[in-house]
Amino acid sequence: MKRLIILIVRGYQKGISPFFPPSCRYYPTCSNYMIQAIQIHGAIKGSLMGIFRILRCHPFVKGGYDPVPKKFSLRRNNDTR
Repeated sequence: MKRLIILIVRGYQKGISPFFPPSCRYYPTCSNYMIQAIQIHGAIKGSLMGIFRILRCHPFVKGGYDPVPKKFSLRRNNDTR
């Protein structure tokens, strides 16, 4: 399951993302964040973390460095501030 979701995200990165201007306000990008979250926390929790990260990525947020936390959380990683 993990491999399938990561394959879908990588397909998005290579097949769809190049046609749009870069717009992610966070580092690592939202798609890289989702892959890392899936690798660390598993398919379900990692996917949820990635989806919530995408929902946080909008024009009214400051953005910045936001790595995947070691402990599962749907909020922004506060350990980096």
